[in-house]
Formats: sequence, C-alpha cells, structure tokens
Amino acid sequence: MTEVPFVPRGYSEADLAALTALLPGADSVELKLTVPDRDHHTVTGALGIDPLDADLCQVTFFDTPDLALNRRGVVVRVRRTRAGDDAVVKLRPVTPSELSADLRELSGFAVEVDAMPGGFVCSARLKRKLRAGKVKAALNGERSVHSLFSKAQRAFLAQHAPEGTELDRLAVLGPITLLKLRFVPSGLDRRLVAELWGYPDGSRVLELSTKCAPADAFEVAQATRAFLEGRGVDLGGDQATKTKTALEFFTRGS
Repeated sequence: MTEVPFVPRGYSEADLAALTALLPGADSVELKLTVPDRDHHTVTGALGIDPLDADLCQVTFFDTPDLALNRRGVVVRVRRTRAGDDAVVKLRPVTPSELSADLRELSGFAVEVDAMPGGFVCSARLKRKLRAGKVKAALNGERSVHSLFSKAQRAFLAQHAPEGTELDRLAVLGPITLLKLRFVPSGLDRRLVAELWGYPDGSRVLELSTKCAPADAFEVAQATRAFLEGRGVDLGGDQATKTKTALEFFTRGS
C-alpha cells in the first residue's frame, strides 16, 4: 500500500486500514505538515514562498476556560478576511457512515480527513459565510456571538457540546493573526497552502497543506512527500495542530 504523506513510514497496517476505510465517506482529504520553527526561513526559501503575496486573516475560537468543548471534540471558530468572514462548528472524530443524510445535505456541511505525521482524524464541519465586518462587530460587543452562527450550526453544536452550552457565554480565545498563501511551487503540479500563525508571545506555527479527492489520496501522498523531501523539508519533526496550539495558548494559566 502506498504510504500516506507526512505520516511515519512505520505507520501500522491497522492504522492504514482504518484510514482507508474512512476515505470513501469523506468529501476531501487534507494533508498537513507543521514545519519546525528553526526551519521556517529555509523552507520558505526552498518553496519560493513570498509573504507579501499572502492574505491576512484573523481567527478566534470559543470554548470554556477549561476547554470543555474541545474535550468533546467540538471546535467553534470564526475568521475574518478582507474578502469576507465565516463561522464554523466542527466535530471530530466522526465516522462518515454514522452521519445522517439530512446533516450531509446541509449547505456548508463537509466531511474531511486530515493526515499529518503521527496520525489522522476524520472531522465533520458546518460552515457559514458572513459579510465582512460581522465578526469584528461581535468581538467588539456590538452584536451577539450567537448571531454569527446559523440555526443549523447552533443545533449541531447543541447536539454535541456539553448540556447548557451558550455561545454568548463562552470564553473568547484570540484573535490570532495569520498569513495564508495559496501557491503552486515550481516542480509540483498541484497547489499548496502555507499558513503562518503568530501568537502574542512571538511564537509561530507554520503549516503546509494540500487538499485532494479521497480517491487520489495515496497518489497525491506519494508525490507530495517526494517533492518536499527533494526540497530538503524535514517530514519527521514534532507536529502541533493549529487549533490545539491556539486553545492551549489562550487558556494557559486558567
């Protein structure tokens, strides 16, 4: 079996079998790699990444101070961009075959498998696009947080969050300012995405990713791994998911 990219070569047959079983029920696969901080400059140079070409974004999460939603596998976040805002409720892990047909037919609903060194997870997310400025108004207290989320999103949240969870009473974790660049590097015939998340203490997380159809996952995996290794990118470094890092940063000491 062809290896999944960004996952150690010693990945067990059982894990690969479990991953393969998830793919037919997913809408997409996202392959991710966190670049060690010491390698940021080298990797951006090797891939021809120009930060001046990137889009500026801000991401804010909502949870309780002790991350009760996160422990249930629930992620609630909003994002600001110049082009427009959006709001997302995400649940992970999920088994695609256990999701109802009604849920899968909702506008903005998608099932995605994320793979990175050390593991993979299948998630379901319900996304709502918003007019630019709505998130800023909510964060400034000019409108309620719950107004950013649709009725379907609030129902999805209520089904999986701890009982009594109220969007307007959750802690505001953020915002985090990040640079996001979509680009096709020389030597690779597919698009990569680079995201550089900067935290108030000066720490940073650089993630590289690419999306593909589930049926193409192993082929894309092999090609992307070979390309990155050929550019000297370390695929064996410690991994830190953006969401986990952000939640832990803003609840540290709570």
